Amino acid sequence: MSTKAERYEGIDGLKAYAIIGIALMHVLANGEYELGGFVFDRMIPAFTNLVFLFMMVSGFGMCCGYYQKIVDRKISMEEFYSKRYIKIWPYFALLCALDFVISPSKNSMYEVFANLTLCQGLLPNANISVIGVSWTLAVIFVFYMLFPFFCFLLENKKKAWIVAVAALIFNFVSSNYFNAERKNIVYDAIYFIAGGLIFLYRKELADFASKHKVIAGAILLVATVAYFVLGSSTVTMLFFCVTALVYTIGCKVGGMANPVAKFLGGICFEVYLCHMVVYRLLEKLHLVHLFGNGLLAYIFTAVAVVCGSVVFSVCAKWFLNKIESILKEKVNNRRVNHV
Repeated sequence: MSTKAERYEGIDGLKAYAIIGIALMHVLANGEYELGGFVFDRMIPAFTNLVFLFMMVSGFGMCCGYYQKIVDRKISMEEFYSKRYIKIWPYFALLCALDFVISPSKNSMYEVFANLTLCQGLLPNANISVIGVSWTLAVIFVFYMLFPFFCFLLENKKKAWIVAVAALIFNFVSSNYFNAERKNIVYDAIYFIAGGLIFLYRKELADFASKHKVIAGAILLVATVAYFVLGSSTVTMLFFCVTALVYTIGCKVGGMANPVAKFLGGICFEVYLCHMVVYRLLEKLHLVHLFGNGLLAYIFTAVAVVCGSVVFSVCAKWFLNKIESILKEKVNNRRVNHV
């Protein structure tokens, strides 16, 4: 997540920890294990809201990679959108096909079609079960569609702050009047815009977090405690996500920036999209409750889901890259033969 002159080493670590947390939450929610206490009743279930952290990181990362290019018109719209589709579509299409094979039905066929367009986020109140977690991808891809407009909104810091306030109000109105919540781009817009705001102040914030790690860490701790004490509102989630991202962009080595975190961060979205498919496969193999319905069964399933998702993601990316190389080679050979 950087421009040529910048590299934020901790971003991969932040994404890695977030996807592990989301996987732990989904295993707990779907496995219906007999577990209690703060960790299993409140902490792990709260990991569901880490999807908003993904949105904020996406807003920040897209600005790092494309904001200046869009503003300076150094990238065409064709190139920009082609890169978005090429990056996401092959892997997502493979997952949709696998999900359909596991649970084929007429409704699934309709949903697979909607997924393959990557426009399902434009549907009103869509409740797609094929790769159910892909609602996040749907919202993020709508953000990609709107990114040139997003750059216009972030033209300068004053304008960006006005837009952020408007987005925060729209978040409240969406939820309390229009009954549109987390699967709607208008409700989620504040998280993308917050990521963009952090981008505009990235140098100052990175310097602060790097020079004052203890203070930045303490603020992040306060934000975490506030989330659990005050509840999971948009304000408390924004406070946590902003402080987590600011703390992260100041990390160059350590827990957020290490080889393992970099590896997991590099495939985090692939792991996010496939981890429930892996869970369903384990469920069909009757491995989810292999050790009963307690802590050991939960730990085994969670580890199996995370490790299985990592293996699947790596193998799937290798397979798709191999197909891409073969197709490119054939195209190049045809061109040579025609010449």
